Order: sequence, then C-alpha cells, then structure tokens
Amino acid sequence: MIEDLLRQLAPQVLGLLVRKYGQFDACEDAVQEALLAASVQWSEVPDNPKAWLITVATRKLTDQWRSEQARRKRETLAATQEPTTTPQTSDQDDTLKLLFLCCHPDLSPPSQVALTLRAVGGLTTKQIATAFMVPEATMGQRISRAKQKIKDIPEPEWAERLPVVLHVLYLIFNEGYTASSGPDLQSVELTSEAIRLTRTVHALTEDGEVAGLLALMLLTDARRKARTGPDGGLIPLAEQDRTLWNADEIEEGTKLIEDAMSRFPIGPYQLQAAIAALHDEAATPQDTDWPQILVLYRILSRMRPNPMVTLNHAIALSMVDGPEHGLAMLATLDGDARLAEHHRLDAVKAHLLEMAGDLTAAHAAYLRAAKRTTSIPEQRYLAAKATNCLSKSTVRDGSSNQKM
Repeated sequence: MIEDLLRQLAPQVLGLLVRKYGQFDACEDAVQEALLAASVQWSEVPDNPKAWLITVATRKLTDQWRSEQARRKRETLAATQEPTTTPQTSDQDDTLKLLFLCCHPDLSPPSQVALTLRAVGGLTTKQIATAFMVPEATMGQRISRAKQKIKDIPEPEWAERLPVVLHVLYLIFNEGYTASSGPDLQSVELTSEAIRLTRTVHALTEDGEVAGLLALMLLTDARRKARTGPDGGLIPLAEQDRTLWNADEIEEGTKLIEDAMSRFPIGPYQLQAAIAALHDEAATPQDTDWPQILVLYRILSRMRPNPMVTLNHAIALSMVDGPEHGLAMLATLDGDARLAEHHRLDAVKAHLLEMAGDLTAAHAAYLRAAKRTTSIPEQRYLAAKATNCLSKSTVRDGSSNQKM
C-alpha cells in the first residue's frame, strides 16, 4: 500500500534533510508537504519514490527560505542541488540518525517519547496526545519545545545513544501495554509502533540488547488478546486463556532471544526476554519454571537493580520459597522514594499477603493500590480483589466461630 510505503520512507527522508540542512522544524514541515503531495499525485508508485520525496521536500524548503528572504546561502545550495536520484547515504544512516536525534539525552523522557512517535513513527500530534491522555495543545507544545531544543545538536554518537533509544522504545511499549491512566488497559497503536520501530533498529544494527528488547516486546505482546475480558476488565497472567496467546509472536521472540543469548554478552533486556519466554512456554500456570525464573531475576537484580525488578523478583521468590520470603524482600522497598506514590508496591504486597493467608492485610493493601492507580481497569481489578479478600475473611471467621 502507498500509505505503508510513505510511512516507511518518511523518517529516511526527514533524517537526510536534517543531516544536510539542520532546522528540524522546517525539514519536518517540508517532508509532511511532500508526503501530502505524494498521497494526492501518486496513482502508482514512481520508480524511485524516496528520490521523489527528497526532491519535493527540498523544493518546499527552497520556497520557504525564498519567501522568508533569509538564509540565502542555504537557499542557493538547496536550489542548485538536483536530488533526482537517491543520495549516496544508506537508509540505516538516515533512519537511525533521526531516531537517535529524537532520543537526545538532554530531552526529558516524555519529550523523547513524543518526538520519536511524531518524527520517526509518523503519528499525528492528536494521536500521541490521545494515547497519553493529555490535551492535544499540551502535546503540541511538548513536541515543539523538543524540536527547538535539538535543532542545532550535532550528529550523535550511536554507541553512546543506543541505550537511550532502547529505553525510549521500552517506555513507548510499556505505556501501550498497560496504560498509565484512562478507561482502557492497553493501546494497541503504541505497542505496535514500539515493535515496528524496534524492528527497524534491529534490522539496521547488530546488537544483543536490541534483539533482546524486540524479543521481550514480542513475547509480552503475544498475551495481549488474553489480558482483557469482553468488558475490558484486566485478566491476570495466571487466569488467562493461553489458547488466545499469539503463537507466531512467541515463536519469533523465542528464536530471537535464544540467538541473542548465544552470540552476544548478556544484558538486561535479554534477561527480561528470557523470563518472558519461560512464562510463554508454560502450557498452564502450574507448568511455569519458577526456579529458573528466580535464577534469572537474581542475575537481573545484580546487573540492573531497581524497584520494579525487586517487585518481580519478590514474586518469583514467593513462588519458589513461599510468600513470607517475598514479603521480606518487599520490606526493603518501604522507604524507597521512587515507589512512594506508585500503586505497584501495594498491589504486589497484597498479592503475597493473600497467598500467605493474611486476608485482612491483603484487603487493605489492595484498597491502597486501587486508590493510587489512575488506570480504570486496574482500579476495578484491585477493588474487586479487595472485596474478594474481605468476603473470604468473613466466611473464614464465621466458620471459625461456628466451630467454637
């Protein structure tokens, strides 16, 4: 489809123009006009569609500079160039340079994410604003400020920037997989875009962590259809209908992580993908290889210690050694400021307390977690778990009193 081709070519053309002329904002406007012209004028794809877009976008820049009667040196340079054939630069250079430019470490993570989705992903400002549940004007200002801030930044060092790029793609995927707020648990548009962009980086780079991140996304996204019920309610992993899991994504993700771990030094994304693969390979919750998952979390905790890793490590420890051990690990996070307002600590603590049989404490923890999350599906799930704990506690206490 022409629309798919234009979306693929857009970051390549924009990356080339930014590299040659700077002025991120002006170049993006020119590329958008060229894409619009192509969508109107192309009855069939020209022999060299990328060169066509570069030519039209360059002319748009020339017209803009001429009308402003400024930057005459650049205008002369642009006007005398005839990019009727594809310039001698690879798609790898242009696409990755643009992606790495959008992920400049001087930008805040929200700005990195927004600019990446806008410039590289091709999403409109309205689509990005909708996905992140903010007003379109707010998102537009965020993107505009980001573009102004990076317009004069020189070419990035790829090796130094790659971890930032992967982190941004990881943030995009996570926001899509479990929306931080709003009525829906997940945004397929964001997860799909994160996977598409990571596929692009993987196709253009030889790196174990890139492969690991792509594998992690695929193995996680494979469970998407089973995560919600007909009413949009959250279904936890242990209760999902595993026949709904995407077998093709599981197969691709498993092959990716097996290959990466056999060829490259082990990294955090690879470890997380290996854990996801163990979950996906289990035909039933009882078949999950929790001892192996626990080993992987121990390695991950040493390699990249952070509160979220500790939370998941505590769950794995509980499944192997019992919930009391997991609760003891969670106690180390009680004073961690990074989790002070996050619902996840209370949610995991509630789950382990319920496993341990302390239904009263579990009920209170579920309620705290429900109050702290801004995701409506999570609120409903956690509130229902709190009610269930209260009901079981009442029945148990009633039975105990009858025996006395």
